[in-house]
Amino acid sequence: MPFAINSIDDLRVAVAAIPYARLLGIECAEQDGGPLFVLPYRDENVGNILLPALHGGVIGGFLENAAVLHLMWAREAQDIPKIVDFSIDYLRSAGPQDLYARCEIVRQGKRVANVLLTAWQHDVARPVATARAHYLLA
Repeated sequence: MPFAINSIDDLRVAVAAIPYARLLGIECAEQDGGPLFVLPYRDENVGNILLPALHGGVIGGFLENAAVLHLMWAREAQDIPKIVDFSIDYLRSAGPQDLYARCEIVRQGKRVANVLLTAWQHDVARPVATARAHYLLA
């Protein structure tokens, strides 16, 4: 990215520059002074048409993109952090509706950052997935 991410509008520009984020349809909003990531429901993101339920890979990709973008926003950085480790826990089926995510930087040192992520649909108290990610900061 050739520019620093200083605002939610900059996050939207960054999403537009990431092909996979564009493919998924990720959107950004501001909530409580920080970014809220939104994955609007689209039929193409359904993995199990019988339930129907969002594909687990779509949820994982959404959360991984949200973590990178959140780190760049929090650091007001233009360099993209490199993933070291990503672990996701699927807690319940994600139905055919919008998915939301919020990130929390647990620890950020000079070289490594640890991020917790939560994804939910209609009730933040009933997450559909949680994840932990570790990034090497450039």
